[in-house]
Amino acid sequence: MLRTRALALQAVREFFNAHSYLEVDTPCLSAETVVDAWLDPPGINTSNGRKFLQTSPEALMKRLLAAGSGSIWQAARVFRNGERGHRHNPEFTMLEWYGVDSTWLQQMQLTELLVREVLNQIPQNRCLLPAGSFQVLTYEQAFLHALNCNPHSCSDELLRQLAQQHTDSQDEFLQIAARDDLLNLLLGVVIEPRLGCRNGQPFPQFLCDYPPSQAALAVTEPAHPTEKSTLVARRFELYINGIELCNGYQELQNPAELQQREQQSNQLRYADQRDPLPGAPRLVAAMQHGLPECSGVALGFDRLLMLACGTDQIADVLPFSDDRA
Repeated sequence: MLRTRALALQAVREFFNAHSYLEVDTPCLSAETVVDAWLDPPGINTSNGRKFLQTSPEALMKRLLAAGSGSIWQAARVFRNGERGHRHNPEFTMLEWYGVDSTWLQQMQLTELLVREVLNQIPQNRCLLPAGSFQVLTYEQAFLHALNCNPHSCSDELLRQLAQQHTDSQDEFLQIAARDDLLNLLLGVVIEPRLGCRNGQPFPQFLCDYPPSQAALAVTEPAHPTEKSTLVARRFELYINGIELCNGYQELQNPAELQQREQQSNQLRYADQRDPLPGAPRLVAAMQHGLPECSGVALGFDRLLMLACGTDQIADVLPFSDDRA
């Protein structure tokens, strides 16, 4: 497995070098962190104040972009409290990259090329991908196909009814659950297990055009700019055999919007009885200086190896899983 990891990482490095992306190495520990309502970065008290192990190198990499780095990538060690399971480890390796002057559609193409390149370099690869391009499926199409409802326009009550029918969640939770809670529940339980496979074989699918309330740090715009249409978040995720591999955004460039979304995420953390996070004021300052137009992707390196090696246990592809570290 050590040799497999080394081969895969070498393939990643050669891929990005061939596409003129500069490899960078940002700190794991920072006083700032991008605020996510549902991710908890481990905090550490240092001689220089309270700092956080990063859930993603996003804030630091975007500061490099604003400083003129051009397109960049890294294999980052990232950390998330409370994430432990057959697909999760509190510490893992994330491949994150940002293409300057590239669109989210171009980054979907680059992601497909990278995944194919890495899998092709692993001798024991058991994930045989189809020859055709990866399928692109909108969030709306996925809900219509699986649940016959439009997630952008259906009522909260219909979502509750569908959750009662298709999940084992308690009625007490469903009655107080917010709209996004219901959407995430249905996506995770009903839709995600079906994504990225067909007739028992890998059939990679990108899921895109999420509701604006789930934009994170992606831009929002009409689904069809030439006509009046639903507002969507320009982000995508890649699924293979029911496993989510990556998250990609057309990156937000507006610093005021970033601060507003950080406040909204901290409000959700309060409501969920989680500690608020400090946000990333240095990133805000960098964006005020000028973040270039770019699209970024974060891909789970260990999950990609899981697919290649035919295992559903992340511990099988780590030198030391959390319980043995």
